[in-house]
Amino acid sequence: MDDLTAAFLGQGDEASIQEEDDGQQGSGSGTDSTTTARTLRQGILKAANLQDKLLEKLLAQVIPVDDGQPRGSGEPGGANEPSAFGERPGFTVGAMSNNFRRFNARIGVVFKFQAKALRVLSWRRPTHTLSLLAVYTFVCLDPYLIFVLPLAIALFGIFVPSFIARHPAPASSSEAHTVRNLGYSPRGPPLAPARTFKPTKELSRDFFRNLGDLQNVMDDYSVAHDKIIALVVPKTNFSDEALSSAIFVLLCGACALMTVTAHLIPWRYICLVVGWAAISSNHPTVSRLIGEWQAQYLGGEKEPSETAQVVHDHDKKLEQIQNHPPGPSPDSSLAAERAFDAWVRSDIILDDAPETREVEIFELQRLSDTSGEWEPWLFSPSPYDPLSAARIAGDRPTGTRFFEDVLPPEGWEWSGKKWALDLWSREWVEERIITGVEVETEGERWVYDIYNEHENGGNGSDNGDLGAALGDGDYETPVRSQDQSRHTPKIGPTISWEEGEEGMGRRGSWRRRRWVRMVKRKNVNAASN
Repeated sequence: MDDLTAAFLGQGDEASIQEEDDGQQGSGSGTDSTTTARTLRQGILKAANLQDKLLEKLLAQVIPVDDGQPRGSGEPGGANEPSAFGERPGFTVGAMSNNFRRFNARIGVVFKFQAKALRVLSWRRPTHTLSLLAVYTFVCLDPYLIFVLPLAIALFGIFVPSFIARHPAPASSSEAHTVRNLGYSPRGPPLAPARTFKPTKELSRDFFRNLGDLQNVMDDYSVAHDKIIALVVPKTNFSDEALSSAIFVLLCGACALMTVTAHLIPWRYICLVVGWAAISSNHPTVSRLIGEWQAQYLGGEKEPSETAQVVHDHDKKLEQIQNHPPGPSPDSSLAAERAFDAWVRSDIILDDAPETREVEIFELQRLSDTSGEWEPWLFSPSPYDPLSAARIAGDRPTGTRFFEDVLPPEGWEWSGKKWALDLWSREWVEERIITGVEVETEGERWVYDIYNEHENGGNGSDNGDLGAALGDGDYETPVRSQDQSRHTPKIGPTISWEEGEEGMGRRGSWRRRRWVRMVKRKNVNAASN
């Protein structure tokens, strides 16, 4: 009893207990039993509060700490977007217990409405059900009446019962014949107090009845949720891609058809017939006839052994449908399944090969000032041409020094075994509208910078940046001697590769060529989802 009371009592109960104790003192019952009961309740309350605090401390070590951002800040729109929930308190055992008790004390009206709706739909009182069908018929035939329903519900469901409760009818008795004209009359002053709705008292019979109803509703929701997931998700999540694609095609066709023919369909009469059929199917006589029909045509009332044999035969038929070409069958449902499966297998064509793309990498080399040879520099994703943004800004090229360190893009994997040299060097230069370069159309397909006097005047500092670009702190910068600087030949004006033939003019200090390789989409592991 202590554990049960501690689960439902919290900090919000101190005021209610104090009020109850004050009422008992005001009534003059200052007996020892009242004092003992008051002391016992206060002790239980303190124990419950202590237990909640200990549980909060324990959960604080397990539950992840809130990042302090309002809920919804991680959604599209940024942190400046106002949250739909505003500033809400975090999870605490005391608040959870208090809110649950308050919720359970006020949820009874929902369960009462649910019980009344079920009684009406199950034909417990045929007059009520027929009245509902009459209202439904008028709404189907004239849909504008649906705006009258809230007003009618407010009048006859709220105001009229409240007025009758304020002006009740005289009570009937065995001596009613002695009073003439004994009937209901709303005249006169109010005879009864106004009807109010109060939450049920905690630990009362109605409180535990609400707990039972809430428990059953949670179970019904869980069962319905699992059934819907088992029925809908396998057909819509493309686990069976052919089946999901077929359903997608059918929905697209239905959507296109409905946009043209929706105004031609008699929706009023369809809703009227469907509603009458759904409610009439709950009638006891109709339910009994449906059960007899199922027992007669579907074998629902057979012995357990025969039922098991029927299930085995049905599974065997389904296996034959899946493993063998469709054939004629007397069963209409199996014939429809055969036809649909045959259509899926024959008309739905899937791309089995994964998507492939071509990726590129540029091999950059730089002319050494000391030896006059081309030195391997980097494998970069950009060609580092003379008019590139990084070149103009004076930034160093980025990349990796070795081919083996080049990785495929995220979500892709290598499809080709080796890198292939792009022999069409002029095409990728023209596609990027690169100028100030000389293109090799034969041989190793290098694309050289044309010598630029202003840019190459300070080349000595570029070599020293290689170590910083690759993270090598011990790289030494080649130093150009004064003799080499003194004997540097002078050149004429700068020309681009469009202005002359290959090999004309002096080349600059950078050259690059393009390598390509095929990649394909990587399979995402289901466990990572």
